[in-house]
Amino acid sequence: MVKKKTHLPAERIEKSILHVRGQKVMLDADLADLYGVETKVLLQAVKRKIDRFPDDFAFQLTKQEFNDLRSQSVTSRGWGGRRYPPYVFTEQGVAMLSSVLNSKRAIQVNIEIIRAFVRLRKMLAGHEKLASKIEKLEKKDDAQFKVVFEVIHHLMTPPDKKSRKIGFRKEE
Repeated sequence: MVKKKTHLPAERIEKSILHVRGQKVMLDADLADLYGVETKVLLQAVKRKIDRFPDDFAFQLTKQEFNDLRSQSVTSRGWGGRRYPPYVFTEQGVAMLSSVLNSKRAIQVNIEIIRAFVRLRKMLAGHEKLASKIEKLEKKDDAQFKVVFEVIHHLMTPPDKKSRKIGFRKEE
């Protein structure tokens, strides 16, 4: 099988993945941009097949979530003129989009997006493994490790600064 390459940089996709309600999601506008369609067209296609998108695949943000998301973004992402909060799609929702949008571009974009989700999952798993290893080491009853961690904690605490009196001091 020949691997067809898309012109989508992985970094662009990864930057579009957001954390909402404890899930990794992508905004409808970002997906529409990647697929090369208008957001309205993407949402119309989804609404025609809404039974394929349960709440754990796609959901609409609340006004508060949308405002919070907008305020976290340093640069405008073109969300300003929306009347309604956007829809977001989880990894499973993005995979389902390929059955709703039947173009070659949609299929290629979906493949790249799924790969980006997998890369993020692997990176997070690596961090979790490292954190658990450090925690296990701290819990170990080995006296040498206890001393090392005491020194590390001592180094991490800022020194107490003794306040000096302001002004001239008379030497005695």
